[in-house]
Amino acid sequence: MCPDGRSAPTTLPLEDLRLADSPRTTGVDAGHVHKLARTATPLPPVLVHWPTLRVIDGVHRVHAARLRGDDRIGVRYFEGSAEDAFVEAVRLNTSRGLPLTRADRAAAVERILGTHPQWSDRLIASAAGVTAGTVAAVRKRSTDQDEQSNTRRGRDGRLRPVDPAEGRRRAGLLLAERPDATLRQIAVDAGIALATARDVRERIRRGEDPVPRRFRGPDAATDTSGLAPRTAAETAPGAGDAGMDLLVTQLRKDPSLRLTESGRALLQMLSVPLLLQGDKAQQFVEAVPGHRTASVVQAARGCAQRLLEFAEQLERRT
Repeated sequence: MCPDGRSAPTTLPLEDLRLADSPRTTGVDAGHVHKLARTATPLPPVLVHWPTLRVIDGVHRVHAARLRGDDRIGVRYFEGSAEDAFVEAVRLNTSRGLPLTRADRAAAVERILGTHPQWSDRLIASAAGVTAGTVAAVRKRSTDQDEQSNTRRGRDGRLRPVDPAEGRRRAGLLLAERPDATLRQIAVDAGIALATARDVRERIRRGEDPVPRRFRGPDAATDTSGLAPRTAAETAPGAGDAGMDLLVTQLRKDPSLRLTESGRALLQMLSVPLLLQGDKAQQFVEAVPGHRTASVVQAARGCAQRLLEFAEQLERRT
């Protein structure tokens, strides 16, 4: 069984440690080793893969300890697969110590895509210290593209379909076929979040398409599963604005929100979308210069995604 890495670190003989499978393509930096060896304080413990004793993080510290004449070094343990150990090595070496080079990170992205193809571009990017666009480009070039899963694991650890519309359609069919199944079972079998499964169920109960307009193609008038057509209420411009305005107004009156710093920040965040109604929205559209359109679109979509993730986090809490 793996020793408890959360307790005080233990020590191991340097000769017991394995220095292999590093994410650094150029090997050990001798200058950095000498710099560490000159420090007067004890070297921080290294992270070691249990039970192979391969050093995941701290190869330079091991070399520095040998240079100083030490025979032991402090260690903490990582329990997991060899593939997950490599990801952890990449993550730690992009967030502290001697940073990985651009070539190191690019090579790491390719390897992680091979061992974790179901991970989302954003999750891999956060581990490798690159942008999600870089991961997407590498994924697109991959010769294994056709073999990759139709789902991606996000940074919260949950699997989501590459095409969110497909997951919703699958949930709609499952709800029709298994009316007695729990929402959690539907969510797991459809590969979607519990909150998404709940939204699909409510949309079907209202006679609406289980796939919102934002997830459909520009020419799609109905869901391809044939479960429900678009309703007039859904396609009407600003149909939900009045209800949203009323809801935010009610939240502003709640002392538990407006009398705390975080609560006031939350209310301010929820009030911003109310500015994008009717003529006001058009004013903002016209205010964006042409050469900044793509950037503003990307930022707006990113904000919307962050709000959606925040909503789903609240759903999970309740």
